[in-house]
Amino acid sequence: MIDFGAVQQGLDLLFSNFGPWLVVIPGIVLGLIFGATPGLQISMAMAIFLPMTMYMDFIQAMLFLTAIFTGGSFGAGIPAILMNIPGTSSAIATAFDGYPMARKGQHNQALGVALAASVVGALMGYLVLFFMIQPLSYLVLRLGPSEMFVVILWGMTLIASLKGEQVLKGLVAGFVGLLVGTIGFSEIGLARGTMGQTYLLDGIPVIPAMMGMFAASELFKLANKGFIVESADSRKVKVSEIFEGCKMAMRYPVVMLRGGLIGVLVGAVPGVGSSVSNLLSYIETKRRDKDPDSFGKGNPKGVVASEAANSSSEGGSMATLLALGIPGGGATAVMLAAFAMHNITGGPQFIRQQTDVVYAIIFANFAQVFLLVIVGLLFIPLLANIVKVPMRYLIPSVLVLAVMGSFGLTGNMTGPATVLVFAVIGWIFRHYGYSVPAAVIGMLLGSLAEKSLLHSYQISGGEISYVFERPVTLGILALLLFSLFSQPLMARFSTWRAAKQA
Repeated sequence: MIDFGAVQQGLDLLFSNFGPWLVVIPGIVLGLIFGATPGLQISMAMAIFLPMTMYMDFIQAMLFLTAIFTGGSFGAGIPAILMNIPGTSSAIATAFDGYPMARKGQHNQALGVALAASVVGALMGYLVLFFMIQPLSYLVLRLGPSEMFVVILWGMTLIASLKGEQVLKGLVAGFVGLLVGTIGFSEIGLARGTMGQTYLLDGIPVIPAMMGMFAASELFKLANKGFIVESADSRKVKVSEIFEGCKMAMRYPVVMLRGGLIGVLVGAVPGVGSSVSNLLSYIETKRRDKDPDSFGKGNPKGVVASEAANSSSEGGSMATLLALGIPGGGATAVMLAAFAMHNITGGPQFIRQQTDVVYAIIFANFAQVFLLVIVGLLFIPLLANIVKVPMRYLIPSVLVLAVMGSFGLTGNMTGPATVLVFAVIGWIFRHYGYSVPAAVIGMLLGSLAEKSLLHSYQISGGEISYVFERPVTLGILALLLFSLFSQPLMARFSTWRAAKQA
């Protein structure tokens, strides 16, 4: 239930003075810059500027950190569209159709589509947070490791659909990524796949590997090209076309709604978040579309699905943080640190005793979404000029940026070495028709799946009957089987019915 008295108090907290709002636009700009720079994570930006929040009151500190979060969620999609380099793992699916659109000279429209979908997705996430924060927190508490494993399994089984008709190659690529994701120490302390190399004990750094497979391998392929966009007329940056892209996104309300709901639900699960939600949303949109073969070739629905889920997952992760005091990912972990710095503990007691503060944070995020539209429209034309840079300058610049960013992530030469090794692996995958996205998804989800399966085994004592005592697990399994087999069964039924009528 909504406490309207607390709502009024929350609005008073926000608008009684202008102080809290002074940090919002700088926060959005910082988020856009860090999100749009490959190798720089949103959580990294929040951690760097966290000490500044010691000198702010709690509301102002949360507005600053959530503004970075909001800006970064959209910013990560900009390099994914323009250079096929996802700024973070939450923008992987944005590159699937955003980059082909840019290659066709539709970079302005693609960026407009991404901005509109991000704004609508974020609004949906915070609307759900406003109305459903307590029921959502209860639902999250019902999710144990077995439910987590089945959700991840759902994503893994749908990997094959990323490769269209080449299902086997998609599964092989996903399995290779899964194996790579298990390199290093396991949950029980066993070293696997290290080949005696100490720098592999912590596993393969996923972000540098992703940068190598997506960005560097793509740049190798474009080495003989003059520009990302070959037509000189198509390289122009037009604000009118960015607005046209925003209108284009609004033509797919069902895709936005589905992406938003997936983002909220998956974003609320601790440790999963937007890295998985954007992929699930993309795969579900492709699977349900009348023309699934158009995905991966510049279908704007793919960008809408990814960005809506990516941005709406903010609301889900904030619900977990505020209602349970559990961070959903790296960004909300930094926010939890800000809670501690101001002697505040998130959870049910925080919601009961400081409901006005909770509503103030939620309303501030609504305002940030609208400010993102203004800042984004000013920021996009500047970044879109990258399509005018000749490839002979762009390729070495991006490679240097990727190598430096990976060094910043790992703090040693493991990061740059990973980028270069996986650039070669990515080029081989592309050359022989294996799915690079499927391999990256395998790397991202492999360790999560293993951890959830191990915890389920420890809790159940190895008894399979444990699964039948978990109705939520059985429900998700039923949805998994339905999503896998409903379409083929319906196709067979239609064929049988047509044959019978004939």
